[in-house]
Amino acid sequence: MLSGFKKFAMRGSLIDMASGIILGAAFGAIVKSLVDDVIMPPIGLALGGVDFSNLFLVLKDGKVPGPYLSLAAATDAGAVTVRYGVFLNFVVTFLIVAFAVYLLVSAIQRAKDRMMTKEEAAPTPPSPQEVLLTEIRDLLKARSGQV
Repeated sequence: MLSGFKKFAMRGSLIDMASGIILGAAFGAIVKSLVDDVIMPPIGLALGGVDFSNLFLVLKDGKVPGPYLSLAAATDAGAVTVRYGVFLNFVVTFLIVAFAVYLLVSAIQRAKDRMMTKEEAAPTPPSPQEVLLTEIRDLLKARSGQV
């Protein structure tokens, strides 16, 4: 049983998949930072200085009654909140990742299409039987004087 697991774990496709997952997680962290630290601050500034990660709705006050000036203050007070600003950041992150994946898949598909057209355009070499039959035909034509 252990040898079967070892054989399964060492297959190339499993290692490729693990590498893809690790790179995907790293890419996700980079995109999250891009959204949180680069994209959303200028958008928030353009909308009047709004910090999207700090947008929330209080459903129930905590031990210390509101109003709460920040999400951290509401969380510290134990308030029940809907953090829709954080959700908006995740939606933007998802859209960027989805667009990047779309671009990657499109590029791979274009490369595959180019390879297929090159393979189709290249003439197939004649088989040994076709070469032999052509030589026999040419010999017969030469003997009969049709050359």
